[in-house]
Amino acid sequence: MPIRGSVVLGNSLGHSTQYFKSLEELDAWTDNPTKKLTTPLKYHPRKPKAEESNPKGKLLVCHDYKGGYTESPVDLSYTFNYWSACDSFIYFSHHCVTIPPHGWITAAHRQGVKMLGTLIFEGGAEPDCLRLLVGKLPKSSTGPAVHLSSPSSIPVSPHYARVLAELAEERGFDGYLLNFDFEQTRALSTWITILQSEMRNIVGPHSEVVWYDSIIVSGKLAWQDRLNSLNLPFFLSSQSFFSNYTWRNDYPNLTAQISIWVTKMFCRALHPSLNNFIYVGVDVWGRGSHGGGGFGSYKAITHISPDSLGLSVALFGQAWTWESEQDKPGWTWQAVNNDEVPVPQVSKRTGEPDCTHWSLSSPSRRSSTITHPPIPCTSLCIQQFSPGVGHGCEKGWTDVDKQTSVGDLVWPQPVIAWEGEDGDISLRLSLTDQGSPSVYRCIWLPTTYEATAFYKLDVAADLDVSLSVKSSAEDTVTITPLTGNDTTVAQGWVKLSIQFSVPSSSSSASIGLVIAIVTEDPSESLAASLLLGQLNVFRAPSPSPSSSPMILWADYSSQGALTWEVAASLPATVQRPFTSAEDPVPLWDIQPCRDPSFLYYNVYASPFSSPTYAGRPEDATWIGTSGYSGDAKKFVVESPVKTRTRFYVQGVTEHGDVLPWERCVFVDSPVL
Repeated sequence: MPIRGSVVLGNSLGHSTQYFKSLEELDAWTDNPTKKLTTPLKYHPRKPKAEESNPKGKLLVCHDYKGGYTESPVDLSYTFNYWSACDSFIYFSHHCVTIPPHGWITAAHRQGVKMLGTLIFEGGAEPDCLRLLVGKLPKSSTGPAVHLSSPSSIPVSPHYARVLAELAEERGFDGYLLNFDFEQTRALSTWITILQSEMRNIVGPHSEVVWYDSIIVSGKLAWQDRLNSLNLPFFLSSQSFFSNYTWRNDYPNLTAQISIWVTKMFCRALHPSLNNFIYVGVDVWGRGSHGGGGFGSYKAITHISPDSLGLSVALFGQAWTWESEQDKPGWTWQAVNNDEVPVPQVSKRTGEPDCTHWSLSSPSRRSSTITHPPIPCTSLCIQQFSPGVGHGCEKGWTDVDKQTSVGDLVWPQPVIAWEGEDGDISLRLSLTDQGSPSVYRCIWLPTTYEATAFYKLDVAADLDVSLSVKSSAEDTVTITPLTGNDTTVAQGWVKLSIQFSVPSSSSSASIGLVIAIVTEDPSESLAASLLLGQLNVFRAPSPSPSSSPMILWADYSSQGALTWEVAASLPATVQRPFTSAEDPVPLWDIQPCRDPSFLYYNVYASPFSSPTYAGRPEDATWIGTSGYSGDAKKFVVESPVKTRTRFYVQGVTEHGDVLPWERCVFVDSPVL
């Protein structure tokens, strides 16, 4: 048991902040960072399963026991003991940001199960949800340097996506369930891609973002009970989909059909089948769930068909087995063995096909695959056969952190197997690859790149300058000039842009400038020079319209420090007309959006010439570049600002492009 006695002293229950009721509370946590927790066990995946042409579905469990956070070291509480059948576990509550308790995280990770928190914005939380998209707001007077001439979406900031990922990394959990009631759906779907990117960068590639079937593309709260075109953009923006649980028994088949079409059209290169990432909801409390919930929940699972359709199961409220009984007068666990197990009788819905189910008493019927914990070479295999609760004090105790597997060969039904006389234990590391005479092997993945160069003629001359790439092998590099190649950007600088693919036989390639001299008399000597400002090579972006980076706001502190935040906005687009709920094509193009990346930022200053006028941003004086202080989005003004001054912040993207002024910001220093 965790403590001796019946009184909890001090902050012995773990971290001081268990959840956040609002983003304002989350901001307060951000302003006062805490040390990373060391108690949760680090996640290590289970041994990968062999490749299957039709992989079986997975099991996600969504825990909602009495609103959450009921665990006490001096009381008997609910714990979960079926980790070997579970792939992901969500600790759910109705707080804005739900953080799984560290004990639950350790118990899940010990068995190779992902532990997810919850991010929820229900009715009335629209201001907080809007804040989630645009990011934390400054306290200074700030605004766009030049107002946008064309309409675009509301700005989408990576601020809270980054904060939430940092929170998950600090506390040791692996992702979030997203449950939203909000109208700005297109910007929201873009923000989800940012969250997923931040989670992968900060938490790791195993992180998971799950979208709950709540709002549709119009922003209306309308549970669809399946995947269709009305909620498809949110699924494609996240990693997994959790359907509502009031579905008819033919809905899983409809979901599987649209998943097949989506896989063929969008995701074949990423996933052979998306069905595993679609969790069909089953409410154990039976609120409109097929089979009536409770001990009739298995009826719903048979229609989800994890073995045949490959869809996954999301089991919500599994603690019903405790919560529905434990508060009844005179009830004890010791008397439960002889009770009859009731299976609810539920009438068929109107228009629902007939269906039959096997009996609950049928032996050896499993709807999920039993899996093993991580291999010992990556994570210690500890078996104490503790369910995480006990009766060792006045009212019992709970310590989920100490929970280990109870043993799927022992409980709930023993499975007997003769092990023979060979008790040797060995570890075999296997690496599978196709045969090759080479001692050293590598796999080449063909990639298309873009290259940009910024040059400026130092002496007037008639020169034709272009970019070129040469392979180290004899193969020819495919080069395609891009639209807008050879474009004058500002102050005489010219931008060159090409796209190229390196052949598989090349181990390296050279990139440079090809300069053609144009002259009427080639016999005459020529003196010419040019300045090469930047040369960038990067992976070619998606051909679909992408987001545009911007600086969202800037702030000025009394100590003379400038800070700012970045965001991205989407281009104006025409939404495809809605045709049918069965149409697998989303109503708008899904545009993955990550944290806008900048090489650096230039800072300019312009004193006010009158109480209300500080001049144009083009006329401001450059005073420095960010980065020297070690903070990419901070600049400290060395000299005290004695007169009211307007500062401009202008970013240079990772591709070398200088942001136009309409995508930059200003901030005013106060009057001393």
